[in-house]
Amino acid sequence: MLLGGNIGDRLLYLQTAVDQLEQKVGKLIKKSSVYETQAWGKTTEPDYLNQVILLETNLAPRDVLKAILEIELALGRKREEKWGSRTMDIDILFYDNDIINEAGLVIPHSELHKRRFTLEPLSEIAPEFVHPLLNKSISQLKNNLEDCLVVKKL
Repeated sequence: MLLGGNIGDRLLYLQTAVDQLEQKVGKLIKKSSVYETQAWGKTTEPDYLNQVILLETNLAPRDVLKAILEIELALGRKREEKWGSRTMDIDILFYDNDIINEAGLVIPHSELHKRRFTLEPLSEIAPEFVHPLLNKSISQLKNNLEDCLVVKKL
C-alpha cells in the first residue's frame, strides 16, 4: 500500500494510518522509509510525505478498500478535487498477484508504474516483486521511469 499526505502534521498522519491499517487490515510485514515528494498531477500543491507498507491480511480486496476509506475519512480526508491536497491518501498497489478490474477497485494500481513517488519507496521494500500485468520487476519499472519529480528519503 502507498500512504501519503501533504497537509497537517504529515508524519503523524502517516504513523496513525500505519497503526490503523495494522488494527483493521492486517499484520505489518515491511515498511519503507518516509519520502518527501513533489506533488504529482497538480504540481502547485504542497510537498507530500509518502511511505509504502506491506501487510498480510485475511480480508478480501473489497474489505481492504472499505477499511482504507474509513481510515482516510477518520484522518480528515476530503475528496473535493482530483489530485487536491489531502491529510491522507491510501492506495492498494498490489494484492498478491491478483488482477482486479471492477468499478471502484483496480489492482494493480493503474498508475503506479508511472510515478517515482510510488516506485522509490516500493523498490526499497520489494525491488524484485514482478508487476503481474507488466511482467517487470519494481526495480526495472523504477529504472525506466520518465517521471522526474523530486523524491527524497527523509
